[in-house]
Amino acid sequence: MNTTPLSHLTHLLPTAMRRRVEPVLEAVAMLREVENTAVMARFTPSMLRGFVLRLGRREEATEMLATHAARFDWTYASDFPEMRALYSRAKQHQWDAETLLDWGMDVDPMHPDRPLIPSDFFDFDALDRHVKLSAEERRRFLYNMAAWMLSQFLHGEQGALFAAAQVTESVQWFDGKLYGSTQVVDEGRHVEAFHRYLDTKLNKLYTINDNLFVIIDSLMSDPRWDMKFLGMQIMVEGLALGAFGTLYKLTREPLLKNLLGAVIQDEARHVHYGVLALREHVRTALSEAERREREDWAFEVALLMRNRFMAHEVYEEWFEGIMTRRQWNDLISSSPGMREFRDVMFRRLVPNLDTIGLLSPRVEAHYHRVGLLRFRGGKNAMQLSGDDLLRDLDGEIAAA
Repeated sequence: MNTTPLSHLTHLLPTAMRRRVEPVLEAVAMLREVENTAVMARFTPSMLRGFVLRLGRREEATEMLATHAARFDWTYASDFPEMRALYSRAKQHQWDAETLLDWGMDVDPMHPDRPLIPSDFFDFDALDRHVKLSAEERRRFLYNMAAWMLSQFLHGEQGALFAAAQVTESVQWFDGKLYGSTQVVDEGRHVEAFHRYLDTKLNKLYTINDNLFVIIDSLMSDPRWDMKFLGMQIMVEGLALGAFGTLYKLTREPLLKNLLGAVIQDEARHVHYGVLALREHVRTALSEAERREREDWAFEVALLMRNRFMAHEVYEEWFEGIMTRRQWNDLISSSPGMREFRDVMFRRLVPNLDTIGLLSPRVEAHYHRVGLLRFRGGKNAMQLSGDDLLRDLDGEIAAA
């Protein structure tokens, strides 16, 4: 990850000051890579609130300004058959977290035979060069990493809940509004299930990661319905679908696997919804300048989402003062589990961006530079149902 030259001197600062300065330097370095000034202007207020003011670190709540237009349709026309079919499928696949999942199941986060994530998820040999952990400390560290990932899933689902409500109000097709109502229910259920798992089974909840806060803040305050679709349905939900799938494949904890399997079914429909809504809109309703702005915005969100999985909150808890943030970034980026997370996440994202028309030759070089263009050519969300995804994941588990 690119950093400014000042980042090499931050280890000389007191811990409290370093925690504030280092995220800001990373944000500045990221903004310097943005070539589209409109994208930079839109991201800057959210980065200020996320990286400088760190509003996501408030203990109880954060107020965000939500601005969008609500569109009422007095004809109630069935105007988008593919969305109407998706709405019917969503109604048929609703589930209740209270009854579908066995909450009486005992979950031991430190159980060696049913680990939340496997021991080879993290490169402990590389960590040994900085600090050696005992076998019990390694299990506790992996438990904390799992709690951190699930905490970010929970925070992302709350953002998706609010964004789905906004999109339902503002989307222009009435069939899209009907489908959107099912997603609001889905997201509420996901928040319920992830929070219950973290609260009653893992007994640990991490604060929202600064990168994720910036994305959610930017989406909540953007008045354009298609940007909310792009940001939440394609970017956040698409990347989350890959992350959920990876954890589903890796975990040996039965309750968590069942929870993730149910959520994956919903998320596959959500991303499908986003591709349907934007496929023609991007190609026919936007000017070239508007399309270029959305193309650049999607690339910057891809970078933020890639950096979201640096787990700085775990670093601050475990290793701050033992290694530098830069050393941790290198370590976490090269860990086997995180590499797999990134590969699967972007394998889901890049084909969808290509399908909706936001991967033009102009921006290809950017994706190639950061190693993401290799995921082009995969199946998009309209070609992969939740059943398809789970069948492929179960096949990979059986073959391992």
